[in-house]
Amino acid sequence: MSDVIPEDVLDKYMKAGEIAAKVRAEMKRITKEGMPIIELCERAEDMIRRMGGKPAFPCNVSVNEVAAHYTSPPGDESRIPENSLVKVDIGVHIDGYIVDTATTVCFNNYYESLVQTAEEALKAAIKVIRPGLSISKFGSTVQRVINQYGFKPVSNLTGHQISRYVLHAGKTLPNISHISFAKVRLGEVYAIEPFVTLPDAAGKVKSGSEAYIFRFVKRKSVKHGGAKGLLRFIENNFRTLPFAERWLKEYAPREKYLPAFSELLSSKAIFAYPVFIEASGKMVAQAEHTVLVGRDGAIQLT
Repeated sequence: MSDVIPEDVLDKYMKAGEIAAKVRAEMKRITKEGMPIIELCERAEDMIRRMGGKPAFPCNVSVNEVAAHYTSPPGDESRIPENSLVKVDIGVHIDGYIVDTATTVCFNNYYESLVQTAEEALKAAIKVIRPGLSISKFGSTVQRVINQYGFKPVSNLTGHQISRYVLHAGKTLPNISHISFAKVRLGEVYAIEPFVTLPDAAGKVKSGSEAYIFRFVKRKSVKHGGAKGLLRFIENNFRTLPFAERWLKEYAPREKYLPAFSELLSSKAIFAYPVFIEASGKMVAQAEHTVLVGRDGAIQLT
């Protein structure tokens, strides 16, 4: 495999993938109706750190029609609702080498087939990906499987190429039939993540008004005295990877850093990821693995 990527890099990906798979399984086991969402987020992130990795982004716990990008803000009191569909999405990195994986926990038998469809679409996508595959064919494959089960892909959420310290790098992997001249190349790393919704849904997401996940963009001259120090802390600790406001408690108490944080947002020194919601308010299921493109096809890392 060292002729595809260096052995030491592969070792880091494999270690990150092993951690992510164990955390995903544990989160699936412990997620319960009525559980505080912040407890789930923090248990996932703490487990990643205890096992020798670092979170590549905050644990996402996206419920029902929320498709992605919900993580608990500081002091979050929200809980897992009864009869809900809960997407738990986690990322792990070792020295900047990232893996990304997700599972859907279903507390409503009516939606079990929706969850199963996401898993089947993921299996088909992993089976088909290989060097030279056109991204158009990839999208068509995912959509065909989802449609065969009587459901609809979410058209504007995609899988994505991953590079060192960059979660969304270069190419995207659509979950719908899509004209693209791009091809998958040997040695590339991708997060494959079908998002599936109901046949009568809009089949796309819209940005909600709230954002709880952030990312360093660039150094800027800022007015507030504490903003420069906070920006330095963010850059040094999270680099270009997404972070949660919860993680700033290591820097200072919330009432101390909040004015500086607000300035960093308004000056666009940091970027906020809006919560994504299915446009017609319908349920969404997700399944995700990270793969390395080997000579004979996908090597599943997670």
